[in-house]
Amino acid sequence: MLDTFTKEFQLGEKVPPSQYSPLTLAYIGDCVYELFVRTYLLKDANFPVQKLHKSAIQLVNAKAQSDLYQKVKDKLSEEETAVYKRGRNTNSHPPKNANLIDYKAATGMEALIGYLYLKGDSDRILEILRHLIDG
Repeated sequence: MLDTFTKEFQLGEKVPPSQYSPLTLAYIGDCVYELFVRTYLLKDANFPVQKLHKSAIQLVNAKAQSDLYQKVKDKLSEEETAVYKRGRNTNSHPPKNANLIDYKAATGMEALIGYLYLKGDSDRILEILRHLIDG
């Protein structure tokens, strides 16, 4: 399904994914990441929305995304690591409830997911995000 959106809007064709700003990559990567988490939470049952939201918060936050990076950092290619670092090193301001280091790592992960999304590499996104739920 993710490929359907990128094809519909010709994302990655007019502007190569490497030319998007890190925060733009993080912007779309955050959406893809959250869609993955929400879809994962629906796999077992039709729970009340409030319960789903509380469960999602545990996985969609700066600390969880920072932890995900720690799990996958040795599995990233040089290209993926470079995209992660571009996102991590961008000048952004964390919300009050986030640790600066975790927030920067989360921005890096979101940028990487956004980059892969714009490249149309859904398989690689799933490969990385499975580490979020597989421990």
